[in-house]
Amino acid sequence: MSDAVEDPAGSVTVHPSVVVTVARLTALATPGVARLGHSTRGRRMRRMLAPPGGDGVDLRMCDGALAVDLHVVAEAEANLVRLGQALQTEVQRAIRELVGMEVREVNVTIQDVDIPLARAT
Repeated sequence: MSDAVEDPAGSVTVHPSVVVTVARLTALATPGVARLGHSTRGRRMRRMLAPPGGDGVDLRMCDGALAVDLHVVAEAEANLVRLGQALQTEVQRAIRELVGMEVREVNVTIQDVDIPLARAT
């Protein structure tokens, strides 16, 4: 899943954990995201592809392009549809600009809404 670029000076290879970090940091920086949720893949796969704390991001190759699955917990005030759309746009842009990889899709699962205890009572 790494992206290698060949040129006369040699090659540049981007490890999948870097792509996970870009997606993770971009998601966390998106207004309305309280934190990342839990990935649906097995723990072993997450440990191989993601740095510690990398829960919430799954990567896979799909017809030569990257597919990203994000799992997030939204802030209570967030418009969930707009939040999902913003995450799709921002994560795709960040990976394309910072890593140079084609992103076919960004699937967003909002797993929960973070409601502070003070307001829940």
